[in-house]
Amino acid sequence: MTQAQKPDVILYTDGACAGNPGPGGWGAIIIDGGEERTVSGSEPRTTNQRMELMGAIEGLAAIPGRRRVQLYTDSAYVMNCFRDRWYERWERSGWVGSGKQPVANRDLWERLIAQTRRHDVIWSKVRGHSGDPLNERVDRLARGAIQSLGGSGRPPSPSLGARDAPAKPWRPSK
Repeated sequence: MTQAQKPDVILYTDGACAGNPGPGGWGAIIIDGGEERTVSGSEPRTTNQRMELMGAIEGLAAIPGRRRVQLYTDSAYVMNCFRDRWYERWERSGWVGSGKQPVANRDLWERLIAQTRRHDVIWSKVRGHSGDPLNERVDRLARGAIQSLGGSGRPPSPSLGARDAPAKPWRPSK
């Protein structure tokens, strides 16, 4: 079956943080030809924006080959970058943002941009906590990843150490 014959991959992504900064988690639900799988991970001290980016990065990275992906996010931060093509200005300007400051989270933006160039991504914004069943599930997945750090969403105790857990449609032009 060629790429053109394969159904679109559906990808829901989310990130969460208990405190900002604080312990954070990310998750992704991947539906490919009726088969569903999830990926998730966490970091002991991070921000919500970084976790939103990680959900999209790792979700796309978990899809083999080059595919058409319908990516759903409730993150305006992630969505607006691709809808408004911020990344093109950042690349042209040497990763300097509109306030003449270095772009925050450049390391993750570069990874996400690379993944979006590997796939044909159609971006869709969903409202968070509005009853979309898959968005609610991916939110629980991200929050569950935080729990893996120490049980309560608080940073892990020093005795545990800081450890990572197992780690309207719009399409940008290529």
